[in-house]
Amino acid sequence: MGGLVETVLPARMGTPFRWLVASSWVSNLGDGVAVAAGPLLVASLTTDPLVVALAALLQQLPWLLFGLHAGVLADRVDRRALVVAVDLARAGVLAVLVLALATGGVGIPAVLTALFVLGTAEVFADTAAGTLLPMVVPRADLGIGNARMTAGTLTMNQLAGPAVGGVLFVAGAAWPFLAQAVLVALGAVLVARVRLPAVERPAGRATVRRDVAEGLRWTWGHPAVRTLTLTIVLFNVTYGAAWSVLVLYADQRLGLGAAGFGLLTTVVAVGGMVGTASYDWLERHVGLAHLMRVGLVIETLTHLGLALTRTPWVAMAVLAVFGAHAFVWGTTSRTVRMRAVPAGLQGRVGSLYAMGVFGGILVGQALGGVIARVWGVTGPFWFAFAGSALLVAVMWRALGHVAHADDATLAAT
Repeated sequence: MGGLVETVLPARMGTPFRWLVASSWVSNLGDGVAVAAGPLLVASLTTDPLVVALAALLQQLPWLLFGLHAGVLADRVDRRALVVAVDLARAGVLAVLVLALATGGVGIPAVLTALFVLGTAEVFADTAAGTLLPMVVPRADLGIGNARMTAGTLTMNQLAGPAVGGVLFVAGAAWPFLAQAVLVALGAVLVARVRLPAVERPAGRATVRRDVAEGLRWTWGHPAVRTLTLTIVLFNVTYGAAWSVLVLYADQRLGLGAAGFGLLTTVVAVGGMVGTASYDWLERHVGLAHLMRVGLVIETLTHLGLALTRTPWVAMAVLAVFGAHAFVWGTTSRTVRMRAVPAGLQGRVGSLYAMGVFGGILVGQALGGVIARVWGVTGPFWFAFAGSALLVAVMWRALGHVAHADDATLAAT
């Protein structure tokens, strides 16, 4: 057991890193429970597809509404205290929801309000939590650190959590939300154990607008981070378009039936586990810019493969490779950003990046629905392939900035 712990959480990275990973994994398990339980709760109260879609939107909308404010706050206050306070507040909201469900006094308006409040709290908690890793891990170890954090997101949030949430919901509508409340509160307790160095903050009062503008100027003025941000926004438009109809694709194109969508998403997560296991080796032997270039080619070919095939096992193989790429890309992009961004700007630059992720996906989802209605269920995949191929050609040279930024930051350590 000791050897396994040392492999996953090397002692050289320190005790604060281990507490941070434990908190992240526990909180992600709680959020993963809600991934299944939230939609199941809404669907148990209404069959109106507009309300069901609204529930999903209300959980993502806070990133666009409050993302910039969350970044500013994370750069102004004690980040650990912010994570603890917000997570305890989330646990409190969940406790109220559990009580309402247990007594039968909950309706659609209350559930939608709770989902929006929880989504808003998650924006502030995730933004602040995303600034903690560079404060406890040396720059040279940020790749491994991000890999371990992302592995927790993958296994807990995408694999274990939804399965647990579904089982608990069958036992009773309140049970998954009670479990989430306990896990989120436990995550707050664990992150409170993390000891952080002080962050130097500018003296004097500053407005939110000025702080946001500073983050925007820094992001645009740094070639590597600018390239990463533009890439994630544009590629998430193509990704969002294709994935918006994946549930229909699984049924109509592959003939997998109702269980097909869950099967395909599980295959993506399994591919991500392969990426998790290989990341340490890849980081030692392959330059970060090369990892990202190859990854974008894989993503482009994923859309082409799915557009062409009607065979379920071929689609699953394609999605498994995509899952490995998605893990490696996400870990690499976060590592480059964390190495490049000054400590006092981590919140604002990170929130801009997260807003690019969610904004790109939302735009892509809107496009995907329109394209599928006009050209059929494979239309969004052809759009994603053509768009991604064009973006690869345009961004290919710019990704070289990533390698130079990585070399420069590591040389400074």
